[in-house]
Amino acid sequence: METDFLLILAIGAASGGFINGLAGFGTALFALGFWLQIMPPAQAVSIVVVMSVISGLQGVWLVRRSILDQPRRLARFLLPALVGVPLGVAALSVLEPVVLKLIIAGFLILYGGFFTLRSALPKLERPTPVIDGLIGFAGGILGGAASLSGALPTMWCAMRPWPKSETRAVLQPFNVVVLGVTALVFAFKGAYTTQTLTYIAVALPVTMIFAQIGITVFKRLTDDQFRRLLIAMMLVSGLVLLAREVF
Repeated sequence: METDFLLILAIGAASGGFINGLAGFGTALFALGFWLQIMPPAQAVSIVVVMSVISGLQGVWLVRRSILDQPRRLARFLLPALVGVPLGVAALSVLEPVVLKLIIAGFLILYGGFFTLRSALPKLERPTPVIDGLIGFAGGILGGAASLSGALPTMWCAMRPWPKSETRAVLQPFNVVVLGVTALVFAFKGAYTTQTLTYIAVALPVTMIFAQIGITVFKRLTDDQFRRLLIAMMLVSGLVLLAREVF
């Protein structure tokens, strides 16, 4: 591997790992911006899925007590998502991924822009088990179809006035499990060649180190600061996704 290739690989791993550690999602949106410059899309996505899962395990451990305190809440999102993942993979044969990503980018920009400009954060306090399940199901479909499993659950959870640990106790394990299933699908299709595994071995230590740095910053945030971070991340993620698909 050439020096320039290694540098871009490491920068992508660092940015994706930091965002995952900080917010519990976003590895793909930030790492792919670098990795798509140096490798084919299918290979880049297969690598970023593995990075998301392995680095995300650190975040899962961080909020393990909150997960155990609210197992039913996570299950409402996660169980429907597991049904949605294979449907999303199957949908790739009839849907155009670029169109799907542009639609999601539009929603992210509208949502993030609207709530970023508001002085008061949304506070949806009443239980919504049916909507939670539908959001999880849609997130599973998007995870299988476009590796964007975290977009809708993050938008929805940012509207709830939950402590940051409880919010992350939904988002982090949700993304880890959905993308873990996606990684298994990639493995079944033979995506992890010797070359791809070599790239993973190089990128993984960098991702893990910067995920820890992101977790350190996360610990310093208040609950409201974390919610505002999630909303701002929706805006940034939408702009990054739009720019990557258009330009």
